Amino acid sequence: MASKSLESSTSSFVNTSSSHNYPSTNYTPNYSTTSKSCSFSNKTSLSSLRDSLPENPHVYDFSEICKATKKFLQKPFSSSSSSTSWRCSIRGKEVILFQRKSRRQIGLPELQERLLTICRSHHSSLVKLLGASTSGNYIYLVYEYVHGANLATCLRNPQNPSYTVLSSWLSRMKVATDLAHGLDYIHHCLGLNSEYVHNHVKSYSILVTEDSLNAKICHFGTAELCGEIAGNESSSAKSSGRLDSRVMKIEGTRGYMAPESQSIGVKTQKGDVYAFGVVILELVSGEEALRYVFDEGGGGYKRISVIERAREVVAIGGGELRKWVDKRVKDSYPVEVAEKIVLLGLECVDDDPENRPDMGQVDVRVSKLYLESKNWAEKIGLPTDFSVSMAPR
Repeated sequence: MASKSLESSTSSFVNTSSSHNYPSTNYTPNYSTTSKSCSFSNKTSLSSLRDSLPENPHVYDFSEICKATKKFLQKPFSSSSSSTSWRCSIRGKEVILFQRKSRRQIGLPELQERLLTICRSHHSSLVKLLGASTSGNYIYLVYEYVHGANLATCLRNPQNPSYTVLSSWLSRMKVATDLAHGLDYIHHCLGLNSEYVHNHVKSYSILVTEDSLNAKICHFGTAELCGEIAGNESSSAKSSGRLDSRVMKIEGTRGYMAPESQSIGVKTQKGDVYAFGVVILELVSGEEALRYVFDEGGGGYKRISVIERAREVVAIGGGELRKWVDKRVKDSYPVEVAEKIVLLGLECVDDDPENRPDMGQVDVRVSKLYLESKNWAEKIGLPTDFSVSMAPR
């Protein structure tokens, strides 16, 4: 996960009718002063509008990538089997640069076209893609830098397992709401001709900003630009009843991959819904999506899935949910809301994609549960605003 530069915007509404005394009809304005004032106001408005518009995407020259990373000798910010990233500066802007292997060659005209489509997005729950570059079999994706930490680290800091910045129920519901807004935007509001799939939803790919604890989805556009999407619907996808599908080579993380993704490699928006459901269950319990623990009785390692645990909790009923909710929330949460969000998470991870809700429906339901949680917090006098430092403890 990469941390990246936080954007914020504010808007104010002024009721001019109640705050101004209008001049009489025999009033003669000072046109020179008015003209200067209007000119200044127009320039200010245009400047504000320009700053609020999405930045045009850049196709960076490979020499810029080499310079920013000191010819790739700079210490990586993060590294995994699929990518390496560096925190650096390009064209005077602090960024996170990802190097990924491209599954197919992409020419400059196509790269420009795809970037124009992806970079037109401008949503507060997405880490913004600024541009890209290619060289050989690699593609270099440049994202804004936002201060924060990935959700997995926020929930399970190996240096201090007993501490979490997400120590209140409301902070976790806010993360869930931001994530739902972002995914709904990706699925339905981009204005693309084809259905868009994120394909990299997991707790390591969700950024929690340092001050406000807002959630931002990372790696937006990666699947499209790296060639993970191979084409339109396949005959196998149609025959298996997978709707709105886009066929990709298998690319994903165990614990977050929907069953149909693992079996035939088909990636759909319902696959994103599945991964979202896993993240919801992580938020409630604090547990990893998939982990292995040593079984003293059997002498081997036992696989534990957060989905299986959630299903067990619901099946047992009673006070089992209270035992399963992350103890660091300190038993301070609306139980009914917790039950509803767990059930929603389980709907999202249904084995049959046709039974999973659409992300638009999920967004509405999560937003409603967040409002219920906020009303609950206000009634018992808990703070509803967040300001947290993620400095080492």
